[in-house]
Amino acid sequence: MVALDARPADVDAIPFGSILFPRAPGAIVEDVAEPDCFSDLRLDQVVAAIVGGRDEYHLEPFFRTPLRDLTAIAYRHDVFRDLEDPPLLAAVRAFAAGMRTVRHRLSRQASGHYRHEIERWHLNAVETYCETIVGLASALDDLQARSEGLAALRRYLASYRQSPPFLELLADARRVRADLDAIRFRLIVGGTRVRVSRYEDEPDYSEEVLATFDKFRQADTPAEPMWFDFSPGWMNHVEAAVLERVALLHPDVFAELDRFVDRHDHFLDDTVTRFDREIQFYLGYIDHMHRLTGRGLRFCYPRVSATSKAIRGREVFDLALAARRLADQAEPVVTNDFRLEPHQRVIVVTGPNQGGKTTFARTIGQLHHLAALGVPVPGTEADLSITDRIFTHFDREESLSDLAGKLEDELRRIRGILEATTPASLLIMNESFSSTTVRDALAIGERVLRQVIGLDCLCVAVTFLDELSRLGPTVVSMVSEVDSADPAVRTFKLSARPADGLAYAQAIADKHRLGYRTLKTRLPR
Repeated sequence: MVALDARPADVDAIPFGSILFPRAPGAIVEDVAEPDCFSDLRLDQVVAAIVGGRDEYHLEPFFRTPLRDLTAIAYRHDVFRDLEDPPLLAAVRAFAAGMRTVRHRLSRQASGHYRHEIERWHLNAVETYCETIVGLASALDDLQARSEGLAALRRYLASYRQSPPFLELLADARRVRADLDAIRFRLIVGGTRVRVSRYEDEPDYSEEVLATFDKFRQADTPAEPMWFDFSPGWMNHVEAAVLERVALLHPDVFAELDRFVDRHDHFLDDTVTRFDREIQFYLGYIDHMHRLTGRGLRFCYPRVSATSKAIRGREVFDLALAARRLADQAEPVVTNDFRLEPHQRVIVVTGPNQGGKTTFARTIGQLHHLAALGVPVPGTEADLSITDRIFTHFDREESLSDLAGKLEDELRRIRGILEATTPASLLIMNESFSSTTVRDALAIGERVLRQVIGLDCLCVAVTFLDELSRLGPTVVSMVSEVDSADPAVRTFKLSARPADGLAYAQAIADKHRLGYRTLKTRLPR
């Protein structure tokens, strides 16, 4: 295993292109279909929870694209570690909020109806953009970002904020804003007529008006000066007509506003815009983690290997189930441990129904996908393997439109999976071939698992057939436990021990309504 926590010695010389992909400015992820395994592993629910409220960033492709490069995974781990520093995280959040305001103002510009209103939205967007850039650049200069990604961003912003185009943009925006703020005019309203003229140092009657009505003012309401508000977004047709006449009184100022918009029509920097989108990958995941860690659950940085298949985890849990239970304030989330030694490849999970077996299998799949995204994983410790693909073979409802039977469909699916599986793959099987007889299910299951063992890939198989847990030294048996005082109570904890032969008996009893819980309700007390 290789611990991914080493900082490159030449980090200060690395240019910035992407906060997600090291040294790969051209690595653009856009149209990526949802992997086939997502639904079975409930990763679709996990991603939906993470990206919720961030639709404008189109983050789903990032969470559907696992990394195969250990360096890229380490790159993301280091950024996450930097963002554990509250001041640095706050600075990044402030940047993201500023850029969201910029986009909002540009959208208002695009939907504006009046010329000067549209131009003012553009000026406001530029001002906010410049403030946002300067704010993040200053924060990164003051804070100690150790990751390659954020260190390279700091150098990029330091250079960008001193570049002639940015300095010109900032200076022009300040000059035009100052000229607009300096405008004063006189407004006379008489009946339905409004007259606009130059301000000639006439007395300001606003103080007298406020003093007259001061006795009617609420004690906790501050006295505000009176002014005519031409703020963009609040302009109606009367205000627009007034402003047109103000522009006629100050043609030079408004001509400069016209030229400013023309000169700086496309002011957004491509690298900054890309960072604005990509940093949401981190912020979304951090926010999701905080919702769970606030309830006592823990995350860790996994040790990831591209060569070793010895995997283990401590206090791991199903991320989708945890979020749902905490949201519903249901029973606490149960965590589990697992381990495969270097010579072992397959975990066979047995035990009573509704005992957490499928949840455990999903957890193993989730962990490997999340590890390949370069994000912290649910648990206190994890050693995981980089997989080229995660396959799932879960029980499916029989379709009336499918002329083939359920067993035939299962066999076709597992054949396609085995043909595509490589030694670097992970296969999650859940109650496969349970639609046939025990004898046939055992024969098929044994043949499939022996082929899996021959492929030398990692596999987790949930089954009621205890015999499959004894296929050889590469197979580890795990059993879901019940309460020792009441066998009908599931603990949802799994332990590594030989199967006890009760799983199928429990399945048969439940099938014929002879299980402990059923009998307890049927028999008279």
